[in-house]
Parts: sequence; structure tokens; C-alpha cells
Amino acid sequence: MTILFLCREQDLLREPLGYVRAFRRRGIQTAFAADGCSPNEQIDRLLERLREKPALIIQPETDFPLCPRGLTETEIPTACFYHDPYAYLHRRIRWSMLFDYVFLFHPGFEDVFRQAGHANPVTITHAVDADFFLSPAEERPLNIGWIGRSAGPTYETRRRILEMLAARFRMNEWTRLHTYEEMARIYCTSKLVVNVGRDDYPVDVSLRFAEAMAAGALFITMLPSEIGQLGFQDGVHFVGVRSEAEILESVRYYLDHEAERRHIADAGREKVLREHTYDCRAEDLVRTVESNNGKLFAPARDWPEERVRLSRLDYFAANARLDCAYSELVEIAKDDLRGAVSGGALLARAFAAKARSQFTSLWQRSC
Repeated sequence: MTILFLCREQDLLREPLGYVRAFRRRGIQTAFAADGCSPNEQIDRLLERLREKPALIIQPETDFPLCPRGLTETEIPTACFYHDPYAYLHRRIRWSMLFDYVFLFHPGFEDVFRQAGHANPVTITHAVDADFFLSPAEERPLNIGWIGRSAGPTYETRRRILEMLAARFRMNEWTRLHTYEEMARIYCTSKLVVNVGRDDYPVDVSLRFAEAMAAGALFITMLPSEIGQLGFQDGVHFVGVRSEAEILESVRYYLDHEAERRHIADAGREKVLREHTYDCRAEDLVRTVESNNGKLFAPARDWPEERVRLSRLDYFAANARLDCAYSELVEIAKDDLRGAVSGGALLARAFAAKARSQFTSLWQRSC
């Protein structure tokens, strides 16, 4: 069995890389686009390089936005990964219609996609690569470990809380980005991991819940949180808090009560390594696709070509590949004036956003 990923192999990071490793452990072959591939490559060009016909084509979310022409015409089932479906949800819904399966990494979004007209959204929540967490340290010199983004307007609450904690407790260098290997080492030597979601989606637990628990650190998170939808219980597998004052209180309590901390942390670790690994997710994904015996679900398979092109234009515009978006607009304009007007508006907004970004970058460098 072969699975084709719509990216170059060097583009793989974190979640997509975790799935590739898990597929390979199952004996599944993984294939990728060539290094010189264009984001709007023809699907047949990608397929002709393969030794065998793939059983599934997956578009992961990477920095290389590959959305091939002819995708809705291939007889091979297709799927997309949405790591953060809450972000730009209306656009993700539009793009999802090009694929037979929409795999959602956060719970609670399936109904939104179904109501929009997609027949097959599937939740496969965040997971962990267990191989990196097999030997957590007995001694944990760090009071609190933290890996993740903290810069920008969507992380103001997170940044303020982390600064408060860093002033009081022993932490790692939390302001910089880390590799997956570094993250695993830090969490495996941390007593606690404190989670604070994004300001625009505060219930988010992201990958952090699985990584922290797999490492044997006690996971403390703000409530309300989507972690309850994943089968974890407050006080059993993690500790929930409802205010910044409670965070400080809980950190101090569990640093002083090692037996209680370890009991909850061990329960969380056991559950994650049993139910929330990429091996579990890969097995569920393959089983889901195989159970449908090659059935194709993408609504866009029945759309006129101009409508498919408009969705592709929107995808490329949102991902700052304006050259690819413009090529779609040219083709739309040949047969569909109304579609060309809509596409032109999308492209104009993308050009304006890119110009603002470049101006901001220049201004920041000059200050």
C-alpha cells in the first residue's frame, strides 16, 4: 500500500512527519512530490513518478501549499489534514470540498463541515510520537516546561502568564522555538507543563497535551478546555484551573506534593501512550478509508470546472502563492465573468495583505 503526500519530503514537520513515521512502521509506503514541483502541478505528473498507484492522496498542512490540478478528477481517494480548523474556518470549509475526507485535529467541528455540505469529515485529534518519550528522566530539574509560540497579538494572555511563571519557577528557555527532539527532552525533565490557549481560541490544548503527558509531566490547563472531549478527566489525568491565580496556586501545590503530582501524571501518560499516539491515529485513518472501499465523497467532484478553480484560487491566495492564484483567475475569466469578478476580488485582497506584510516587515527593520 502506498500513500502520496502532497508536499515535498523536506516540508514535513511535527504532525505530518508523525503520520509518515507511523505509516512506515505499519509497512505502508509513503511518496512525495519532487523537489522542483510547482504548487499547481498536474496530478497526473505526480502519479506517473510512482512505482504503484497510491491507495490514498493526503494534503497535509505544510509551508508548501501543493494543490494539484485535476485532483477532483482522479479516481484515487483524497484527504486533507486540518490541524487548526478553528482558524479561517470558512475558507477551510471551501477548500475541504475538493477532498473526499477531511481529517480534523480538534474535536467539535464535524457538524460545521457536514452542514456546509461535506459528507465525510472525520476527527483524528492531536497525537504524539511515542518513540521520543519511552524513557522519561527520573530526576526532573525543571519546575515547568514550555514549548510553543508566545509572540504576537493572539498570545498576549499566554505571554503574560509565562512571564509571571518564569519569574517564580525554574523553566526552560521558553521564548524560542524548539525541534521535536528538544521538546521531548525538555518535557521529560519537567515536573509540570502549563497550557494557556490562544486568545482567539482559549479552549485549545493543541499538541501540548499529548506531548506533556507522554513525557510524564503533570499537565495543567485553563478551563473550559476541549481536553474533556478527548476522554481526559480533571483531577485524574490532568489538572484544570480557571484563573491566573489558580495557575500559580496549583503549580505551588503540586511542586510541594510530589506523590499526588506523579499519580496524576502517570495516569495521563498511560492514557496518552495507549490511545493518543500517531500509530493509533494512522491505524484509525487507514481503517476509515478501507471501510469505504474506494468510495469518493468530495462535493467538488460534481462541480463545474470554474467553481473548482475558484476554490483553488482562494487556496493559493490565502497561502500567498499569488502566481498560482493568478493562473487560476486567467482560466476562470475565459468562460465565467461572474467567477472572474469573485476571483479577482480574492486575489486583490491577497495582494493587499502581502503588501501590508512587506511594509510592516520593512518598518520593523528600520526601527
